[in-house]
Amino acid sequence: MIDRIGQALRALPWRVDLAVAVSCFLLAAPVAVGTAYYHRDPVTWPLTGLALACVPLVGLSRRPVQVVAATTAVNIAQVLVLSYAGASPFATAVALYSMTVHTDRRTAGRVRAWAIGALVAASVITRPVVANLWEHLGLIAGLGLAVASGDAIRSRRQLLTSALERAERAERTREEEARRRVTEERLRIARELHDVLAHHITLVNAQAGVAHHLMRADPEHAYQALERIRDTSRSALDELRATVGLLRYGDDPAAPHEPAPGLADLDALLGSFRHSGLAVTLQRTGEPEELPPVTDMTAYRIIQEALTNTRKHVGPVSAQVQLHYRTDALRIAVEDDGPGSPKAGSCSKRATPATAEAPGTGTGHGMIGMHERARAAGGTLTAGPRPTGGFRIHAELPLRTRRKG
Repeated sequence: MIDRIGQALRALPWRVDLAVAVSCFLLAAPVAVGTAYYHRDPVTWPLTGLALACVPLVGLSRRPVQVVAATTAVNIAQVLVLSYAGASPFATAVALYSMTVHTDRRTAGRVRAWAIGALVAASVITRPVVANLWEHLGLIAGLGLAVASGDAIRSRRQLLTSALERAERAERTREEEARRRVTEERLRIARELHDVLAHHITLVNAQAGVAHHLMRADPEHAYQALERIRDTSRSALDELRATVGLLRYGDDPAAPHEPAPGLADLDALLGSFRHSGLAVTLQRTGEPEELPPVTDMTAYRIIQEALTNTRKHVGPVSAQVQLHYRTDALRIAVEDDGPGSPKAGSCSKRATPATAEAPGTGTGHGMIGMHERARAAGGTLTAGPRPTGGFRIHAELPLRTRRKG
């Protein structure tokens, strides 16, 4: 019920103004009548003057400054023109209060200074006797109290509005940050799944082709290829289980963790490619040192994806992996001597001639993932065809965490 009344009053503000005007008259009428009896004046004059002062309050919410001017003018006329000592400034006080609440601080300060000054000046001119000093001070105190109350209400509303805006802004910021983190986590898991599945499935496909080719001519070697398929499949399941575990357990410290792959596993990685028919050589320069975990895994994944792309899109060619350890960064270069080159407009797909074995078609996610991994580790990655043929991927990863800002 109260909510309905409030909504109706907000929809028709003139009803509120009318209620304020009537309430002002009813509250101030006893004071005006008592003042008339005290000065032995007719009661009709103070009530009429009070009614005239309350009439402008009907437009209080729409024209607060004009209403203050109108009520002040009526009071001054009562004091100066009609020489009525019992003129009540109650309507002017209400108008000053409302004007202070609904207008800006500068406008409210100017209008109330003019209104209070004019009323006090008219009162002093009409009753300059020192005995009436308390009456003048009471007038100043009453109007000042109305102004101070309005100023307090306006400040409180501004404070609440500011707090609400800050809360809404903080909520939007939290939502945006949550969406950003979800997106980053989704991309990270997608990179892990792509690297694990693309690498192992490429090897399984290559080893299955070897087994199929040798099944009749050389069953012993075909059997060895099948064993490598089994081992590769088991490794793929293990890495896939570890990656899915990240989704299931999140950052739970009690969750089972498996060691993340790093350059310590590089020999095994290159061995798996060699078994698939890719001739890979490794060259290390500089003094190897313990790498940060992020850099270690990023370097491993970049090499893994680069060789996977070579085996998938070019076939059983030769490739070379170079690791150059510096004091501040690790440089990685993966090159192959395949005949392919990146297609126009994309460095993630490689054209393969018809003579290549098991040519593949890429989606570009592998190259995108390598770039994202390098950026996440604070490094850079470039890829492109070699002048002498083949393809080259070069990455530089910092050995120390770079400070942001």
